[in-house]
This record gives sequence, structure tokens and C-alpha cells, in this order.
Amino acid sequence: MAALLKKNNQVKDEDPEKEMTFWDHLTELRKRLVRMVLAWIVMTVVAFANSRFIFDEILLAPKDTTFVTYKWLCKLGELIHVDSLCLPPMSLTIINLNLSGQFMTDMTVSMFAGLILAFPIIIFQLWQFVMPALYITERKYARQAVFVMSLLFIIGILFSYYFMVPWTLNFLGTYQVSSSVANQISLSSYISTVTTTILSVGIVFELPVVVYVLSKIGIVTPDFLKKNRKYAFVIILILAAIITPPDVFSQLMVTIPLYSLYEIGILVSKRVSPKPDPEDADDEDEE
Repeated sequence: MAALLKKNNQVKDEDPEKEMTFWDHLTELRKRLVRMVLAWIVMTVVAFANSRFIFDEILLAPKDTTFVTYKWLCKLGELIHVDSLCLPPMSLTIINLNLSGQFMTDMTVSMFAGLILAFPIIIFQLWQFVMPALYITERKYARQAVFVMSLLFIIGILFSYYFMVPWTLNFLGTYQVSSSVANQISLSSYISTVTTTILSVGIVFELPVVVYVLSKIGIVTPDFLKKNRKYAFVIILILAAIITPPDVFSQLMVTIPLYSLYEIGILVSKRVSPKPDPEDADDEDEE
């Protein structure tokens, strides 16, 4: 008994956060939110100071046929003898329609870039807030979780920027209902399309982490994911067919990475889902 009490006291001393009151939790949440907002503001200022580089070298680069992805696809098409990989020439004309349009776009893009740059810090602060609710044995995985989530988000951003964005711009920018209607794209429309595509795919790449959390608390099960596997594949295939040229190879280049995330999610769910209690199973068999 004395040894048990000593062990409990050690756990309690090592884990004092479990005795935090409701107001203590609110104070901790406010502290974490303030740090996240400050990180976002600092990164936004950094992005705004480098806005010319962000626009010229990053956001506006995919609108021209000199973009690196178009060159890679053409070379790949020559190697495997698939001519459709060499996308048709495209040079979008971007115009500004509002007096304050360029300034507001600059501010919006700076906030968007600041959010991406501050993402690892935001995730770290969230984990710091959630950590007191975890067991001591689970806390050692917190840093790994921050690293994995940040890595998946960055991979999603890069995949979207180098693959999804060029194909989306090429499809929408060269699509015409009539040859007499020229495409002149507004600055806000272009930036909205690019940033939405980049951010949404970055979030989609967090699917294994989302599945991990949902499976851990029992909301999602491996059986549910396996049952809906075909629907997920069809949705991803339709998305790939919309933004890529009409050939199988191009569609597979987008479909395979996105569908692989779903399959990884199934493996993650299978690994972390609560296992049924053998005693409960025996009771059901007896009934």
C-alpha cells in the first residue's frame, strides 16, 4: 500500500496540470491563442515585407508557360511518348479592376503566407494546450505529432503548387466558350483560385492525422473507411479528371497521391482504433 501511494504521488507531482480548474484552462487557452495570433502577425509582416518576391516568383509564376512544372511535364511526355503531358501554351493577362484592389490583394496574400509560415508554431501551441489532458506516456509523442502535421501540410502545399495549380490554371485559363471571347482574368479572381487551391490541398494532406484523432475517440473505424473506399476513389478521380488533360497518365499523377492518403488513413485507423474488450465479446457469445 505504501508503495502504491508513493507511486501515485510521483504521478501527481509529475503531472500537476491535471488539477487545473476551469478558469485555469481558460487562462491557458487565452495564452495559447495570443501566442498563435502573435506568430501569425509576425509572419504576416515578414511576408508583406517580401510581397514583391511572393507575387513575382511564386504566385504569378504558374501563369506563364516558362513555369518549371510545364517544362518537367514536357520532358516527361517526351520520355514516355505521351504528347498530352506537354500542356498547351498559356499566358494569362491579369488585370486589376478596383482602385484599392492591388493593396487589398497584397494584404490578403501576406496574411495567407503568414498563416502558412506560422503553421508549425500554431500546431505546437495547440498541442501544448491539449497536452495536459494526455497521459504521461502519450506526451512523448506530442513533438512527433507537431513534426508530422507540419510535414504533411508542407508536402500538401508543394504538391498543390507544382501540380494542382498549374493544371487548374491551364484548364480554366485556356477554356473558352467561343473563340471570340478573350480571357482577361481579374487579379482577385486569380489570387483567390491559387490560394484556395494551395490551402485546401494542404489541409487535405492532414487527412491521416484527422483519421488518427477520430479513430482514437471511436468516431471513425477502419470498417467505415473500407466501406466508403470506392466513393472516395470516385470523388478523387472526378477531381483529377476536371483539372488534368484528358489522358490516363495525367489523371493518375493526381489521383495516386490523393488516394494514397485515404489508404494511409485506413492503416492509421486500424492501428489506433480501440480494440474490443474480450470480456464483452464473451458476454455477447453467452447471451
